[in-house]
Parts: sequence; C-alpha cells; structure tokens
Amino acid sequence: MIKGFKEFILRGNVIDLAVAVVIGAAFTAVVNAIVASIINPLVAIFYQPNESGEFGPTITGIYGQDVTFPLGSLISAVISFFAVAIVVYFVFVYPMNRIKARAAARAGLTEAAEEPKLPTEQEILVQIRDLLEKQQTTNPR
Repeated sequence: MIKGFKEFILRGNVIDLAVAVVIGAAFTAVVNAIVASIINPLVAIFYQPNESGEFGPTITGIYGQDVTFPLGSLISAVISFFAVAIVVYFVFVYPMNRIKARAAARAGLTEAAEEPKLPTEQEILVQIRDLLEKQQTTNPR
C-alpha cells in the first residue's frame, strides 16, 4: 500500500496535477474564509468601511468625492497567497523532493554497485608502458 502510494507520488502526470489543483482550490477557500473572518475585522478596527464595504484609508478627491484605497482586499490577497504558497511548499513540494532524492540515491547506489570501475587514462598508459617494456626485454633487437 505504501509502495503504491510512493509510486503514485513519484509519477508525474495529469492525474496528479488534477489532484493538486483540487487540493489547492479547497485550501484556498479555507484561507480566504480565515482571512475574511479574522484579518478583515482587524483591518476594520483601524478603518471604517465605505459605502461599498471596502476597508482602507479614505481621502477626498479633487472633485469632492471620497476615494478609498482598499487595503483590506490587498492584505487579504497577500496573506492568502503566502499562506497557500507556504502550505503547498511544506506539505507537497518539500516532502516530494526528499522522496525523489532518496529514490535517486538508492538508484545511484545500486547502479554504482553493478558497474565495474573503469581504469583511468593514466592507468591505461601505465599498463601500455609496462607491456612495451616487457615486450622489449623478451624480444631484444
């Protein structure tokens, strides 16, 4: 069961991407609810909402209209982005990278054990020299 799950995680295909999108969307909804119920009321402590319900500093424009800079929406979007990015990284990306690195290390160890060590260029040249010296001593001209 665990082996099948590991194969599923390590296999990168469209189904995995679809699962990630669904999980990301669900988590984004949770983060948006938290921001709307906790962060926006904290912003409302410092700023009164305008007619459209936006929180932020309001200034009077040159024609006498009220202009609101919707800091509540900006803060909500920034917090939502960072919360989703941090959770996706630490829950999905970081563990998956560690699993891939371990799998590559295991594969590297088994491949290294199976492959014989090839002589270096210097070792081959030494062997050729030794063979030539041996040949000259046995067959002097």
